[in-house]
Formats: sequence, C-alpha cells, structure tokens
Amino acid sequence: MLDYVDLETDLDQEERLIRDTAREFVDEEVRPDIGEHFLDGTFPTDLIPEMGELGFYAPNLDGYGLPNVSERAYGLLMQELEAGDSGVRSMASVQGALVMYPIHAFGTADQKERWLPALGRGEAVGCFGLTEPEHGSDPSSMATTAERDGDGYRLSGSKTWITNAPIADVAVVWARDRSAEGSPVRGFLVETDRDGVTTQPIHEKLSLRASITGEISLSNAWVPEADVLDVEGMKGPLSCLTQARYGIAWGAVGAARDCFETAREYATEREQFGRPIGAFQLQQEKLAETATRITTAQLLAHRLADLKERGDLRPQQVSMAKRNNVRMAREESRRAREMLGGNGITADYPPMRHLANMETVYTYEGTHDIHSLILGEDLTGLSAFE
Repeated sequence: MLDYVDLETDLDQEERLIRDTAREFVDEEVRPDIGEHFLDGTFPTDLIPEMGELGFYAPNLDGYGLPNVSERAYGLLMQELEAGDSGVRSMASVQGALVMYPIHAFGTADQKERWLPALGRGEAVGCFGLTEPEHGSDPSSMATTAERDGDGYRLSGSKTWITNAPIADVAVVWARDRSAEGSPVRGFLVETDRDGVTTQPIHEKLSLRASITGEISLSNAWVPEADVLDVEGMKGPLSCLTQARYGIAWGAVGAARDCFETAREYATEREQFGRPIGAFQLQQEKLAETATRITTAQLLAHRLADLKERGDLRPQQVSMAKRNNVRMAREESRRAREMLGGNGITADYPPMRHLANMETVYTYEGTHDIHSLILGEDLTGLSAFE
C-alpha cells in the first residue's frame, strides 16, 4: 500500500496490529460484496457485531471494555475501513465518535454502564440527531425542542440525513430546552422504541448507497431526566463533530489510496498500442500526482494524531484536514476512474463507488465551504457567519 515517505515504519506494535486487523477485515469481509451492496442500496448489517468483536467502535476511549488505543491507531482504523467503503467507516465513526463519545464525555455513570459496553460490542446501534430539514450548516438554529414534563422532557421536532437511524436502538438527539432560561441546547439519549419516536429510511440516494441513512421524527416523545446528558450549549454537539471529522480526515486517505492502488495495478496490466498503459507518460503523470497528493494528506493526518494525543489539537486544525483530505479524495478518485476508462464506471472496480461516496463526505460533517469559513475566521479573526 502507498506509504511513499515511510510514515508507517514509525508505528508501534499496537498500531500495526490494528492496521493489519482492519485491512484483513476489509479484504475478507467488505470487498467481496460491497459493490453489490452499493448497487442494491443496502448495508451489510451482519458486519455490525463482527466489527464490535474486533473493537472497531470507539477504540480510543477507555473503560467499559473499550481498548483505549492511541489516536493514531484510531485514525489508521478509519483509513482502512474507508478503503473498503465510506459506508463502513461511517457506521464505525457514527457509533464511536458521535454516540459513544458524548456518552463517555457527558454521560452519567448509569448512562455509561448501560450503553457503552453494548454499543462497543455492536449489540446496540446508535445514531446522532443534529441536522434538521431546515438547519444543516447552521445547527444552532435548530427547531427541535424539549419541554419539562414531570421528571422528564417532551421532545418534538425532526432530524434528517441521520446515519444508522432506521436501525438504531438509541439516538443522541440535540434539542433546545425551552424550560430553561435562554433555551440552551441539550443532549438526550432517546430510545427509538419510545412512543412518539419514528424513524424511516431515505431511499434513492446516488451516493453513500452502502449506508443506512434516515430521518427521526419526534412527536411529544417523553424522555426521562435520567437520559439527559450533562452538557449545555453547542459545545456538546460540536465537540462530537470534531471527533468525527478527525476520523474522516484519516478515512478519506484510505478511499483515495484504494483508488490509487486500483489505478496503478490496472495501468501495469492493461495493454494498448503494444504495451501497458502505465508505460505512457500521461498515465505516469497521473499516478505521480495522485501519489503526491495522497502522501501530503497522510502527513497532515499523522500530524493531527500527534497533536490529538498530547491534547493540543484545535477544531480549526481538524477542519483544515477534513477540508483538504476529502477534496483530495474526491479529485483523485475521479482521476483513477479516468485511468480505468469504460471499466471504471462499473461496480467491478472501486473508484467510481468511492467517487460517488466522496460527494457525500465532501458535504457532511461540515461542508467544504463551511470549513473554509472556519479556517478563514481563525486566520483573520473576522467571522463570516455574522
């Protein structure tokens, strides 16, 4: 696999083990059928418990049976999973960074004991309810509300584009608490089988097809006080997004690398005009450009791991990596598809599938433009959001 500046020679034993375990899992369990799942618009749900057994959900957290591996090891895991498909990485990313992380960071002892072991083993599935039909890039304007009712709350509103929603056992829902002064945003652990809670899948997607995406509708759904997270304000959901975006920055490298390896192999085997197409200057230039851009993204991801491990990573730095690495994967998957010619538009080869998936990854967890404005504000001190 492409590692042009030998970054992986510095991995420790645990990091190598996690990389190799995830790579083997993808080779044996994901690659053989993922093309069919993409065409059918289905997710291989049989892999959910297996991924739990392998420790793929929030392995960088500690306690409650979780492995507490390094941040680099976690990034390598996301990289290998997305080399298989963005839908597989999204499943692990949502379960870990967007569901288990907020419970671990803001949950009570009872909430942690109840949910973290089950979610970590893949015995329960979670989803993250922030985006709404009318509020995507501006989540602070959310319309979903919570009203105090006895020893709990009544939640009303809707969330959309929610990964795992149709199969989730619990949803981390963010809503405005209208019972408190200033209507602060609060997090609620909403069991999806409660009265007033309905989920439904979003069909006919043209991207991220091997992923279960849906909507959550809340109609006066009652949630007990015991299921409220101990956090107020947008720092709750935004801290979760920072965790997820870190994983995406790594995952996008995996998708691009898979495209590169496919194109390189194809270029050495496909013959035209009496020799492999990889012998022609134009094709070599394409491979050189792709390898350089992937290597640059790898360097950025590894640097973020160092910063995160020592507690110095800022959200704006994650925005730079998510913005750069996903854009790179979007462009390089297209270049790889181009090198495969007509064969590149079939499900027999991964570049077109990765290309389609990157159209979603480019705009979820903060669009490319939003991350540009986050960086712009950090660089100038001037906010473009006001």
